[in-house]
Amino acid sequence: MLAALAALAICAPAQAQKVYSQPELDALLAPIALQPDGVVSQVLMAATYPEDVAAAAAWSRANAHLRGDAAVRAAAPEPWDPSVKSLLAFPDLLARMDESPQWLRDLGEAFLGQQAQVMDTVQGLRRRAQANGQLVTTNDTAVYQQGEAIVVQPRAEVVYVRYYDPYIVYGPWWWGPYYRPVVWHPWTPYPVVVVRGFFYSQPDWHHHYVRVIHRPVYVQPQHVHVAPGRWEHRPPAHRVQSPAVRPYVRVPESQRKPIVQSHQPMPAANGFSQHRDTPRAQPPRPQQNQQAVPSQRQRAIEPRRQAEQHNPRGRESRGRGNQNGHEQQRGHRG
Repeated sequence: MLAALAALAICAPAQAQKVYSQPELDALLAPIALQPDGVVSQVLMAATYPEDVAAAAAWSRANAHLRGDAAVRAAAPEPWDPSVKSLLAFPDLLARMDESPQWLRDLGEAFLGQQAQVMDTVQGLRRRAQANGQLVTTNDTAVYQQGEAIVVQPRAEVVYVRYYDPYIVYGPWWWGPYYRPVVWHPWTPYPVVVVRGFFYSQPDWHHHYVRVIHRPVYVQPQHVHVAPGRWEHRPPAHRVQSPAVRPYVRVPESQRKPIVQSHQPMPAANGFSQHRDTPRAQPPRPQQNQQAVPSQRQRAIEPRRQAEQHNPRGRESRGRGNQNGHEQQRGHRG
């Protein structure tokens, strides 16, 4: 018996791969499931290279004037995976991914180990948002059915990566407080112009995996493994870590919290941020009653006022008393 247990211990892997439950997958994918298909697929691939994401986010902060194709072209010599480089076109999204290192690593591990379930979870979240009236076709994004799958595609080479609040777009969260989705800092969507073929991958909803359609537009010779067909993860080469990249420390399960900033502006009522910031509505100011109907107090003092018209001295003394009383009232209010 002891010999058999020893043999099993030797053959067992040093660290078993975590299997994510459906509540965990819903929480992990809630922040990105409603983005265009190309964005979703390249975020999932990039999540399997968290060190590259951290380095690219640091590069993006240092080159904040670049976005879209210009940013991706400028970072072409960098040794990061093409999926990570593509996210330089959307610096707000890349920054939120970098701010959520635990979420990023969990998403990458879930995608590597449970790719089919991850793809099905994205579709389940889209169905919930669509049933809630929050996933619809707009002027710049088409939402349509392809078999049993819901497809989200930009209408042209102008892409909007919008912020949305998971607690609004999906309706009341169905897993309670134990598996809460990540809530990112809101951002204002920016129209990003990309070249044709910028999205080199798409989800294959029918086969439940990500498919590479063609080689990336901006690709270096060391990335020859990126070829059309089913996407395959390749371990990154040995690289020197940038000093701007923060070391990763795993957060204990009991200490995980959504990333929420109470001082940030709230999204629109439909959960999606708009094209431009809208001023907050000011509460209506109370208006004075301008009706000519006399109040009960006015009706009560009217006979006395008529009597004073026959006694001017009494009216004068009473007027001085009322003036002093009003002064005292104003002093108390101040």
